[in-house]
Amino acid sequence: MTPPSALASPSSRSLPLIEISGTPLERGRQYGEAVRPQLHAALAYYEEAFGHAAGLTWSQVTARAARWQEPVESYAPHLLEEMRGIADGAGVRLLDVLALNARGEVIYDQSFADLSESDETVEEERVEGCTSFAVYGAASGDGHVWAGQNWDWRAGAADTVVMLRIVQPPAPTLIMQVEAGQVGRQGANSAGIALNANGLGGRFDNTVGLPQTVVRRSTLDQSTITDALDVLCRTRAHIASNALLTCREGFAVDLETTPAGHGWLHADDGLLVHGNHYQAGVPAAIAADYRPLSSDSLVRVPRAEQGLKALRGSTGPDESRKLIKQAMSDHLGRPESLCTHVDPRRPAVEHWTTLVSSCVDLTTGDYHVTAGTPCDHDYQHMPWNLYDGPHGDTPTDCPS
Repeated sequence: MTPPSALASPSSRSLPLIEISGTPLERGRQYGEAVRPQLHAALAYYEEAFGHAAGLTWSQVTARAARWQEPVESYAPHLLEEMRGIADGAGVRLLDVLALNARGEVIYDQSFADLSESDETVEEERVEGCTSFAVYGAASGDGHVWAGQNWDWRAGAADTVVMLRIVQPPAPTLIMQVEAGQVGRQGANSAGIALNANGLGGRFDNTVGLPQTVVRRSTLDQSTITDALDVLCRTRAHIASNALLTCREGFAVDLETTPAGHGWLHADDGLLVHGNHYQAGVPAAIAADYRPLSSDSLVRVPRAEQGLKALRGSTGPDESRKLIKQAMSDHLGRPESLCTHVDPRRPAVEHWTTLVSSCVDLTTGDYHVTAGTPCDHDYQHMPWNLYDGPHGDTPTDCPS
């Protein structure tokens, strides 16, 4: 674990705050108008990134993304309406917004290579990196329930990240960190449920499933942990992804969701950490030749576990946040460390970093994020409390 003395002076850079409400179309228009610059920057970056990775034009990418319009409309028509509103508000096409919401699905689609004008096989893309955690019970010295993650992704997308609060009664109010234009990623809701997510990788059959942004948003739209689990277990996502669910009552469960079946893990004495490799077991469909696409995950997970064990000695939430920041700032193996930094050996379009480190106190509803790597950025305390919304009252069985 990186000692505090080794950390750089923290930056106070903050993420844009966007709050939306009303009908799905109204929410989308408010969202699109508010993030117009960031959304256009996202389109420019992904046009460059797809071109670099496979020689694809943005028109080819959106043509492929169109195949997810019908599944989204069938499963969650209100989310497709929200995407229409985003497109209207930002002055772009629906397919542009759909492509931003299905960027991972386009990359991992079995027929991705068919879109390229080249006959060469497209190189396997690295999965979206993240290290997620839940801490509660015996592992939490202050008695609070904590959830969060380091979200590692392309550095070129850093300026597109915003904090989004969605007021949507009677469904829970949500707070999420997302790329501009996406309807879901990771966050928590006013029912006291947090969702942290990690890419897993692996190519499965080509049956069209739901984009992860839709699955994750639908999961966070639920008011009970069992309903949230039901979404993850009963929907067929298009690509493999890990979901770590934590609830304020002091419980966490991890689901490794794939098109070919799920694996699951529970906390060990109140601590649960997941990275970007299969920890519950490699699915049979890919087991024969499976290799972790993010090999550094094999380092990040145990280092996070080691660092987060310090929370057992915490005397209060302020100390717990400091200990979480210290744990998630670990630099063993830098640049591909728990706190991920840009690798100058790679082309700029492939640069990778921790975009956001999140730290959510599900007991009090306080939500903290860093606008960049946690080693040199302060936690930004959201002005919104999780429980300022439907289902927001603290339940009687919430741990004190």
